[in-house]
Amino acid sequence: MATKIEWTDKVWQPMHGCTKVSSACEHCYAEVMARRLQGNHIKSYENGFKPTLNPDVLKDPYKWKKPSMVFVCSMGDLFHRDVPCDYIDQVMQVIRENPQHTFQILTKRAERMAKYFMGGASEGVPQNAWLGVTCESFNYYDRIDWLRWIEKAPVRFLSCEPLMGYLDNINLDGIDWVITGGESGSCARHTPADCFRDLRDRCVKANVPFFFKQWGAYGENGHKSNKKDNGCMLDGREWKQYPTPRKYEV
Repeated sequence: MATKIEWTDKVWQPMHGCTKVSSACEHCYAEVMARRLQGNHIKSYENGFKPTLNPDVLKDPYKWKKPSMVFVCSMGDLFHRDVPCDYIDQVMQVIRENPQHTFQILTKRAERMAKYFMGGASEGVPQNAWLGVTCESFNYYDRIDWLRWIEKAPVRFLSCEPLMGYLDNINLDGIDWVITGGESGSCARHTPADCFRDLRDRCVKANVPFFFKQWGAYGENGHKSNKKDNGCMLDGREWKQYPTPRKYEV
């Protein structure tokens, strides 16, 4: 399915749903959307935001002819404890069998993802799978450590969105891409512009591609306004950088 998420082309939902584990979850857009779909009596969302497997869409990537960036489980977390390992195996097999696409997997359950890929429960990281963790504040640097532990990942990336403050002393060793942005919605929390500038400068210094997605509800001037009007210009330019994947012998 096509998407408006700026850093990907399509979304694929072999599962959806989640439970809150950190500060970024407080105003989860996916939860709001899931409740709305449940209210509209969409069959696959009859459980609302409860983690739910969607095996009926597992084969969808085989139908997509145009090579695409595919965000896996934008409406959930594939490494949630309620997703069985054998189902994750099925998702990974689909990814391996569709090398024309690049699949972006983002989780807050970094420990489980690392143990899955490095603990013998899988065939290793598919070479068309980018692995990422959410790190919205310094409280979650352990997720980066778990991500860094995963061997032979073509891209390791961070989603620092919504950014909740300065990421002081963040270690970007082994990280290939950083995405960030502000929070949207009527209850959005304000993040000072200098927090984004500081993260950008750290990425530039470490030679890590930096992607500034949006200001969200609060613009560069700190005033609350329309998300679309606030745009994504940071200090007079757009930052839409992408990583170059590593290549490993299979």
